[in-house]
Amino acid sequence: MSSSNPKPYVQAGEPLQDFLRSFWQRQVDAAEQETPDYRHPPLPLARIKKVMKSDPEVKMIAADAPILFCKACEIFISEITARAFIIADSNKRRTLSRADIAKALSKSDQFDFLIDIVPREEPLTGAPAAASRVQKKAGGAPSKLEQLQTLLNPPGAEK
Repeated sequence: MSSSNPKPYVQAGEPLQDFLRSFWQRQVDAAEQETPDYRHPPLPLARIKKVMKSDPEVKMIAADAPILFCKACEIFISEITARAFIIADSNKRRTLSRADIAKALSKSDQFDFLIDIVPREEPLTGAPAAASRVQKKAGGAPSKLEQLQTLLNPPGAEK
């Protein structure tokens, strides 16, 4: 990051609309002032390229494309984290939980594309987590969606 003592993205007790207004203005200001360090990106560019190449229609990737995706991922993670903090803070907690993230995502339609990855509702009590999962594809190999769901909701994990 560019400054040695950056201001937090969200203040305790800050309303969501106030946060969003200041968050996006700060992102624009930071992007205009920032001199990116291409040798030490905050996220691994090789991993970003691997994800980009997971689409069979992608044949080649320009050198600057993973850098742009890296910045987009950084902003995406920052916004979701701050939204989840607002939820945790409203419940008088400082530790983010999966439920905080799910609730933060459910408060905005722009995150509807994550509905299959981050469930919006808690599963029925008493039902095993694995029972709510989608059946595996033919051949027994789990889909990428199922792999992500398993990472986010490991079987036997306490909520």
